[in-house]
Amino acid sequence: MNPKKRAITVAVAGTAAGALGLGLVAMPAGAGDDPQLPAISAEELVESALRADTPELAGTVQADNNLGLPSIPGVPALDLDSAKVYSDGEGRSKLMLRQGGSDHTIVQNGATVWSYDSAANSATRMQLPEDEREAKSAEQAADPTAIAAQVLGAIRESSTVAVDGTATVADRAAYELVLTPKPDERTLLREVRVAVDSGTRLPLRLEVMVNGTTDPALSVGFSEISFGDQPEDLFRFTPPPGATVTEKSFEDDPKRQHADATPEDIRFVGEGWDTVIVTKFPNGAATFDDGDLDVRGLLDQIGRPVSGPFGSGHVVSTNAVNALVTDDGRVAAGAVPEQVLMEALTQ
Repeated sequence: MNPKKRAITVAVAGTAAGALGLGLVAMPAGAGDDPQLPAISAEELVESALRADTPELAGTVQADNNLGLPSIPGVPALDLDSAKVYSDGEGRSKLMLRQGGSDHTIVQNGATVWSYDSAANSATRMQLPEDEREAKSAEQAADPTAIAAQVLGAIRESSTVAVDGTATVADRAAYELVLTPKPDERTLLREVRVAVDSGTRLPLRLEVMVNGTTDPALSVGFSEISFGDQPEDLFRFTPPPGATVTEKSFEDDPKRQHADATPEDIRFVGEGWDTVIVTKFPNGAATFDDGDLDVRGLLDQIGRPVSGPFGSGHVVSTNAVNALVTDDGRVAAGAVPEQVLMEALTQ
């Protein structure tokens, strides 16, 4: 498995970044009576979902986050009211997040990406190189279609794949595709379920199930979706009067820097569902560069002390993921038991 696919696998498992990125709101996606659909093989359904092109669409995304993320002192919990996604089918997109009285908007129109925070009345503009425009598409931050397609590509080879009936999602008839880890996979997850639209073959909803529970630890899906022409002005952005505008270089994007990290900075141990990502804090100690957050003090509050051949540190756990931060600044995370993290740190 290549590094990009491994990174996706870890994110799906529910790493802190993935959990916060997907845990948009705490409301269930729409559903109805199970529709009657023609039989289809699991392999055919996977292939058609991976080949499906995103057409022009408008949708409302909702999620149910039961990851059990620890409360971080001084950091408010995410509690977004709604997320709306728009696409013109040609790479232009718009994402709108609502949190309390604040709107957060991301618009991509060709090479230009705008990010706007209404509470601060501040906007950021970034120009993209041509080879990065498709991958940076704004709707991928919250679009179940993009998320689920990445998941399917990342874990299908290490999974038993089956079609488990049908469902109605956002008033659309869908097949329920289930990926279960093979017996030799050491993971906290029981299965990943993807509802695939019977007509367009677009993934409409993704659910992550963990061992020992019947409800999803994480569910993200469309509650409403419609297909058809989208107004061109949806994908144009003009900063409101008085807004502070900042120009941002693509090369300075923290996500870009993370993606370009050298093998010494990031490595992957294991394959498939029990992949562990191992990295370290930039300065080699458990504190951020800017000194704004005392990581050691935070770990004492939300983590549990552990020690072993790897040294000593703290384990931070959610329902779907464990992360181990050592006292010398190394980090191991994955949807695996903590023993697997300890083993990864010594390899």
